[in-house]
Amino acid sequence: MDTPENLVETLALERLEVNLFRGVSPEDGPGRIFGGQVIAQSLLAAYETVEDRACHSLHCYFIRPGDPRVPIVFEVDRSRDGGSFTTRRVVAIQHGQQIFNLAASFQVAEDGFEHQAPMPQVAMPEALPSEAEAQKAILEKLPEEQRRWASRPRPIEMRPVDGSSVFGRPNTQPREPESQVWFRAKAPIGDDPHMHQVVLAYASDMNLLSTAMRPHGVHWQTKGFQSASLDHAMWFHKQPNFNNWHLYAQDSPSASGGRGFIRGSIYSEDGVLVASVAQEGLIRMRKD
Repeated sequence: MDTPENLVETLALERLEVNLFRGVSPEDGPGRIFGGQVIAQSLLAAYETVEDRACHSLHCYFIRPGDPRVPIVFEVDRSRDGGSFTTRRVVAIQHGQQIFNLAASFQVAEDGFEHQAPMPQVAMPEALPSEAEAQKAILEKLPEEQRRWASRPRPIEMRPVDGSSVFGRPNTQPREPESQVWFRAKAPIGDDPHMHQVVLAYASDMNLLSTAMRPHGVHWQTKGFQSASLDHAMWFHKQPNFNNWHLYAQDSPSASGGRGFIRGSIYSEDGVLVASVAQEGLIRMRKD
């Protein structure tokens, strides 16, 4: 069995200067950089300039498609170091142009009021088909190019609660704009709690736009369909251990003006709300 991609290694940065870092993309990746990669590497760059504080929120914009053939330079602006909160701004640059920017806030550990929304009542991951089983069942039916993509080692394991496969032909029947999927990192992340946030931030960009597409009977291969992430926000409520299963519950309350809006709640397997996510993305049919 092929070894899954280790995201701790993939996302690693080289320090060029005090506030300047460089990252690369996987050699066997798709034709453009996965949005979760640049989110995660930007957060990691910010963490390289922060001590003894954990990220509690990040807000970012995708500006230009990333080029996976060349490195990304991450420039960190040390916006503020306060008594309780630290703020950083990160600009990702390729070919002399911004492709992405991120603002993140970090906080010292603090006790306070607590409440949370309950986790949806869904089948647990052990009761669902494994990714290997779903992959084996569908590979023989796929064209060669799709089979090559579907069979490559993936860093994140996903088990959709509705029993569908992430490898098969997408369902084109209009459905409610809701989805739930269990996911986790395949390769060990290690003991650094910041890296668990970084890898979860990577995975948080998965499956979102497809939830907004559900009511409209379109999928990634629909002729003339165009999609792209526009912005992304994430709030960390509790420290994740992303080598364990987490439930990603998503809903899309609105689509208009060629854009879809999606909300996500990420729960640990024991029902603790670990993080919340919001994203708006481009979803439209080309008119030409």
